[in-house]
Amino acid sequence: MNGVMDIGPLQLALCLGFVLVAGGASLAHNLGLGRDLAVGTARTFAQLFLMGYVLKFVFRLDMAAPVLGVFLLMVGAAAHIIRGRVRERSVPFLLPTFLSMLLSYSVVSLLVTGVIVGAKPWWTPQYFIPLAGMIVGNSMTAISVSLERLFSELKAKRAEVEMRLALGATPEEASRGIVADAVRAGMIPSINSLMGVGIVFLPGMMTGQILAGADPLVSIRYQIMVMLMLVASTAIGSVLVVGLVRKRCFGGAQQALVR
Repeated sequence: MNGVMDIGPLQLALCLGFVLVAGGASLAHNLGLGRDLAVGTARTFAQLFLMGYVLKFVFRLDMAAPVLGVFLLMVGAAAHIIRGRVRERSVPFLLPTFLSMLLSYSVVSLLVTGVIVGAKPWWTPQYFIPLAGMIVGNSMTAISVSLERLFSELKAKRAEVEMRLALGATPEEASRGIVADAVRAGMIPSINSLMGVGIVFLPGMMTGQILAGADPLVSIRYQIMVMLMLVASTAIGSVLVVGLVRKRCFGGAQQALVR
């Protein structure tokens, strides 16, 4: 098979037409998304080109420390983005979110690259960074949804939770249903992807490998591995983060802090 066809600056400039279409729709329907589209497009160009040069440098070094440094940076950036997207400010959730993500993603990434793919060493940058990046990116969305649901449900059902606490329930017992709903909400996109993959859409990794000239059957096996690892990382990350943040939603006297 031939190698991947290059895309030059002119072709990239033509792609801006897609953003203009979205901007036109925002303007026509008074959606107020023009600034977000402009900032998001500029960040896409800047962040991806920067990451491209960083990856070339890291691949050339072929050392564990820079690879793990990139991984740490991705997790930290994801935790920061989650903090920005979740509106609740009365409960500090950044630190438990970062630590939970770092722990769960490290374990899943190590298992995938070192055991399933069999990369030697396990931190081989060509495998570890892209796979870990997919884990971080997909789970970031799930955790944002889960936390937003947790806080909104605690506010909406505050009277119910406080009544259970007054009847002798622990914070865990009083908020058990809310926590389950929050984790479930975060998991829905991953489960929907499992249902539609191969029929409704072809995922990015499989498409990229095929464009690069890989055997489609090899690409499919990689994609199956990715889909299953994303479900696991999303579930572990959501359960850990929501569980830890839930503890911070109650004070020393077991009173609900979210208002």
